[in-house]
Amino acid sequence: MSTRNLYSLGLDEHDRLNNELGGGIPGGSIVLVEGDYGAGKSALSQRITYGLCEEQHSVTLVSTELTVRGFIDQMHSLSYDVEEHLLNENLLFFQADVDSGSSTLRGENRDEGNRKQLLKRLMEAEKMWEADVVVIDTFDAILRNDPKFEALVRQNDERQAALEIISFFRDLVSKGKVIVLTVDPSTVDEEAIGPFRSIADVYFELQMAEVGNDVRRSIAVRRFAGMGEQVGDTIGYSVRSGTGIVIESRSVA
Repeated sequence: MSTRNLYSLGLDEHDRLNNELGGGIPGGSIVLVEGDYGAGKSALSQRITYGLCEEQHSVTLVSTELTVRGFIDQMHSLSYDVEEHLLNENLLFFQADVDSGSSTLRGENRDEGNRKQLLKRLMEAEKMWEADVVVIDTFDAILRNDPKFEALVRQNDERQAALEIISFFRDLVSKGKVIVLTVDPSTVDEEAIGPFRSIADVYFELQMAEVGNDVRRSIAVRRFAGMGEQVGDTIGYSVRSGTGIVIESRSVA
């Protein structure tokens, strides 16, 4: 397939996200979704995942926070019913257990007392990379808990630490796949996240602002290479129980 084909995010009758993003995400793209805790990274990644599945794209979602039961419950709360996609294996869900002493991807054998090299395990999990789109939520948790990456950071060599995984990502997107990474920038050093910002084809920064008693959220579109139709520079949105992502406003630079 052409790497410039768009992966539609669907759900046009449910919300306006796909339209606001110009008709979808270009194939062959690395997408970085950056935002502080509570900004809506997980909700947006779940909306993207569900919409892609509804459009018959295959998706792998790796979560560092949710179990499979928690994932299904969370998706239900947003009115994204994913059971059929999971049963049909159109959607593969993996829990990345980064908090225990033996961090693994769900389904791998544990080796108690030995911290796993998470990035290495991630790259070697061949099944998860077969999908059209791979979503990792949150990628910074994997970086922070990978002992090899952590050791290089202590040596002030963050860019070298990022080089191997970036090379791996580039090889995948050269085949037309899409990789979506969510990151909380407050949890990792600027030098560690910088290389991923630089190579991202699509870069969204999720922002929050308190207005009275309300919290207003927006997607600041910092970069969007290979877009379809015009994409706004700022897209206002909210996350509503029983509804999911709701687009509130749009402004075009």
